[in-house]
Amino acid sequence: MPNAIQIHEAGGPEVMKFEQVSVGEPGEGEVRIRHTAIGLNYIDVYFRSGLYPAPQLPFTPGMEGAGVVEKVGPGVSGLKEGDRVAYAMVLGAYAEMRNVPAAKLVKIPEGVTDEQAASMMLKGLTAYYLLHRTYKVQKGDTILMHAAAGGVGLIVCQWANALGATVIGTAGSDEKCELAKAHGAHHVINYRTEDFVERVAEITDGKKCAVVYDGVGKDTFTGSLDCLQPFGMMVTFGNASGPVDPLNLLLLSQKGSLFVTRPTLATHTASRDLMTEAADGLFAAVSSGQVKIEVNQTYKLADAAQAHTDLEGRKTTGASVFVI
Repeated sequence: MPNAIQIHEAGGPEVMKFEQVSVGEPGEGEVRIRHTAIGLNYIDVYFRSGLYPAPQLPFTPGMEGAGVVEKVGPGVSGLKEGDRVAYAMVLGAYAEMRNVPAAKLVKIPEGVTDEQAASMMLKGLTAYYLLHRTYKVQKGDTILMHAAAGGVGLIVCQWANALGATVIGTAGSDEKCELAKAHGAHHVINYRTEDFVERVAEITDGKKCAVVYDGVGKDTFTGSLDCLQPFGMMVTFGNASGPVDPLNLLLLSQKGSLFVTRPTLATHTASRDLMTEAADGLFAAVSSGQVKIEVNQTYKLADAAQAHTDLEGRKTTGASVFVI
């Protein structure tokens, strides 16, 4: 029997158990895949801790993976045994084998490894909707990317640079700042030693930014509003430091008729058309060299607790994957 991570109660990394599970036959519209690589993302922490409620207990965490098609269920066309495929936003990825709706799968193009695919789907599709849908970044825009050395951050820095934007990135150490700069950030701010609001004002000569992309949450939200120019867009898409406090909407008028939005990848991949448009854009950016996907940490699936400890301790950079 294959193994998977099972969570029987919400809590810290220690609640993840490596256990044998049964995988049934793929149902209507499903495909059974054997994972070769599984992505590690902060949303996995939200489900494990209970911040995001799981659909049932026990459950298997994980939202993205890559592997090989082992069996095709009834009603599936366009996929066959042996195809290399990847997916995002289907809970249950921390498993050696699983069934996945065929509509959520995309074929991995040549030149992209399974490890890259498993680490780029969720983060890369997030970067796509941030840059191309939530706020459509244009040449000449100045943007602020928090956690610029993280998985989404490194992709956004490269992609926004290629789109002609001036990219300001924040990170929590000088080493991470250098990493962000090497991946397209024009200016970097170490938020542990510098006031990022003051530095943004200095860098932009007081003009500030058209958009702030913030996956950090509680610690950076209020300061981020002060980094926006009039009519600027505040995009909060994660809660690494905790959920954002309730917002007094009058603040938005006082700070320049600002916009605030809280998008999710689930909404942006809810339909096959939305998902494939984003995946096609992502693979094109990677194939053209505009975006390079680097897997900086690998773990065994049985070591999921250590992987979560490292992620929450901000010890990781870029992408991390479990290799099967």
